[in-house]
Amino acid sequence: MSGIRVTIAAVQGSAPREEGAAMLVRGDGIEGTIGGGALEWEAMRIARQMLADGRARAEHRFPLGPALGQCCGGAVTLSFEAVAGLERARGADLWIWGAGHVGRAIVGVMAPLPHVTITWADTGPARFPDPPPEGVEIIAAADLPRLMAHAPVHAHHLILTYSHEIDLALCHAALTRGFASCGLIGSATKWARFRSRLAALGHGDAEISRILCPIGDPALGKHPQAIALGVAGRLVKEHLHKESASKPIHRGKVIRS
Repeated sequence: MSGIRVTIAAVQGSAPREEGAAMLVRGDGIEGTIGGGALEWEAMRIARQMLADGRARAEHRFPLGPALGQCCGGAVTLSFEAVAGLERARGADLWIWGAGHVGRAIVGVMAPLPHVTITWADTGPARFPDPPPEGVEIIAAADLPRLMAHAPVHAHHLILTYSHEIDLALCHAALTRGFASCGLIGSATKWARFRSRLAALGHGDAEISRILCPIGDPALGKHPQAIALGVAGRLVKEHLHKESASKPIHRGKVIRS
């Protein structure tokens, strides 16, 4: 038995995390989180006792206030199951084009989120950090616009390469391919020029307007980390959280202890 997966199976009222949030408890550590605090500590205690006893399944319901002294006010049902590892469900597809300062900052912010699956592309392997972030698919491709044809049509894109020409070609390829959302790094002046050139390539104004430029939150500044925070906040709020919430959660059969 490698560990115990603890999953939030049901939530009533206010709780630290949503249904489907999970953590893996091993004898020497944990991976993931169900919200921290007293609930997580109690879950860890139960899971480690299960490891010691050799039990494979259990379910417990916790009224957070009366049972654990937490002020959330709701109740949470946790399922416990012995597993080999904590599988990460595939989330919304996010393609990040460019591994420069801003690209690295955005990946650093987005990669830990459980409801996003990141594909990170640039023109050569040396442009990526070594080792790459866990769970991020790295693609080194000399012709990035050609790679766009392999992205799902429901993917979200962030275009921020080192080259304006590559950026323009990627915008053209994204408009040709289709996308859920697309952001382009750059100034208002850059975007005005791009709009004109994309129109000359045959794209309509309504479609071109689906590309967001500039990206981020100007109030946060232009530091790569500040841009990453603004971009991540917008993606999670406007797109990724909604997509994750619309997906059903498969809980499986749970045996009560």
